[in-house]
Amino acid sequence: MKKGFSAKRDGFDSQNWHSICDNKGKTLVIIKTKQNFIFGGFTSVGWTNDKSKWREDDRIIFRSVGFISDSNAFIFSLRNDKNDRKSEKFTIKKGKEEFAIYYGLEEGPTFGKYGDGDAEFCFYDSLQGYYSNFGYCYNLPKGIKWNTNESKDYLAGSYDDWIVDELETYFI
Repeated sequence: MKKGFSAKRDGFDSQNWHSICDNKGKTLVIIKTKQNFIFGGFTSVGWTNDKSKWREDDRIIFRSVGFISDSNAFIFSLRNDKNDRKSEKFTIKKGKEEFAIYYGLEEGPTFGKYGDGDAEFCFYDSLQGYYSNFGYCYNLPKGIKWNTNESKDYLAGSYDDWIVDELETYFI
């Protein structure tokens, strides 16, 4: 692995993130919140503004955002003190592969179906947490249902009240 981006070093800015992380292929993203949650995701395809790699419905000329399919993508939770959970890996659901990751120059690394409140986790311009609603595109732990307080709190501690302490991106 090669470390590509560190928000503390390179700035909490989505355009900086894209300038360093786009078109790198396999990418691992790790987030640590000030609330002491550690989580992230992996994509085997990476982020790109090359529309030929986007979901067909998103290739409209005037669009500058799109979903990128990846059947090998997964997200993970490494530290979750609130729910006293062990480290876990969550694969993408069958039929949701086309929403594995989301590309938008004003958004940082986003996993899941961004736009309807359905993203597993996403960032806006400042690379601070925008929201997390785990479980629409990626498999949840047993006993947790999507779009509940528990699914919204699972990765980052809350739906939209979390602050990024560090966001690192590695290329594999």
